[in-house]
Amino acid sequence: MTTSRTGPAAETAAAETFWADAERHLVRYGVEFVPEIIERAAGSFLFTADGRKILDFTSGQMSAILGHAHPEIVATVRRRIAALDHLYSGMLSRPVVDLARRLAGTLPAPLTKTLLLTTGAESNEAALRMAKLVTGRHEVVSFAQSWHGMTQAAAAATYSAGRKGYGPTAPGNFAIPAPNAYRPDFTTPGGGHDWQRQLDFSFDLIDAQSTGSLAACLVEPILSSGGIIEPPPGYFAALQRKCRERGMLLVLDEAQTGLCRTGTWYAFERDGIVPDILTLSKTLGAGLPLAAVVTSPEIEQEAHDRGFLFFTTHVSDPLVAAVGGTVLDVLAAQRLDERARVLGGFLRDGLTALAERHEVIGDIRGRGLLVGVELVVDRETRRSSGDLGRRVTRRCLDLGLHMNIVQLPGMGGVLRIAPPLTATESELSLGLSILDQALTDAARTL
Repeated sequence: MTTSRTGPAAETAAAETFWADAERHLVRYGVEFVPEIIERAAGSFLFTADGRKILDFTSGQMSAILGHAHPEIVATVRRRIAALDHLYSGMLSRPVVDLARRLAGTLPAPLTKTLLLTTGAESNEAALRMAKLVTGRHEVVSFAQSWHGMTQAAAAATYSAGRKGYGPTAPGNFAIPAPNAYRPDFTTPGGGHDWQRQLDFSFDLIDAQSTGSLAACLVEPILSSGGIIEPPPGYFAALQRKCRERGMLLVLDEAQTGLCRTGTWYAFERDGIVPDILTLSKTLGAGLPLAAVVTSPEIEQEAHDRGFLFFTTHVSDPLVAAVGGTVLDVLAAQRLDERARVLGGFLRDGLTALAERHEVIGDIRGRGLLVGVELVVDRETRRSSGDLGRRVTRRCLDLGLHMNIVQLPGMGGVLRIAPPLTATESELSLGLSILDQALTDAARTL
């Protein structure tokens, strides 16, 4: 008779088998796998197969704004999946219409028409397809450090990574520099960031390259994968004027900034503008695959009259739409926009205190609970070190904190901090204390 092994030896053998199977059977897709087997998650924490507890400072993939396994989301999924999960894409259900109506209630006029999809890439794909059809043009402008997705049009408008080796993108995609106040490329006589001159120069170049077919400008209110770069107040109003002058539609991608993360329901509210088309994803499903394209009745009507087609397998799926409605319930009931402002201030204060002790912190930026910490090896020259960022994130994981590092040319590394909006001050304090230790340890090894 054989008996199954238990205890540490069996756990080690099981882990070895897991990683061997992963190596043998998984396609790698551009990121190193975190060397932990995640068994479950709850609230702000992940729990590994070997019993470790890890504080999640990225909300999964910047999506789980209500934390993991939120009881109201769990209840909605359990209730709805037993009744209505998926339909023929031409059929409608109450959760879909209810979510579209409620989204309109959170947005300024004229953003009242919604298309429900699955991912951020898909929503940006649909938005660009709509903009091109409505304008009758094809050229698209985006930031040079943008990330909009991995499907065709979204990838063509993504410049931070993934452009090389795949052949030509569709013609008519142009990049303009992101307005980075910490590393300005246009400066005032006093050394400040001259973003207006940068923007004017950028569109002079766009006009020189355009064939007269400018359709849309697709940008993020805060560039997340680009290093938490927040354009200054006034920038988006000026950008919208540039679009209006050229007959372009302004499309804002609020995959990570939408739905209370920055301290307001939508990041564009700070700037007093309303985009022509808004895309939402990550935060709308709080970790489940749900995305939206929201636009005006006029643009939707013109698109419809011209035969707009975006008929996908999971368009208007009822299960995730119900989850989206629950997300809106929790955000409103718990006033998580205000909570993001308060906790964001607490987090910034803690990071500022760390910067007084750690010379490698060059800049702290962002809004609400979307914060970037740029690491440098020389504050005076702002000289960067890619190795430093990698060492800090590895040490954070060793100590029980999952962080994400953005590493692009010219940056040593920007820590993206985006904990759930349901996080507590004690959890943020724990994360700050771990980061403090990781910075100390990493600096010693340089």
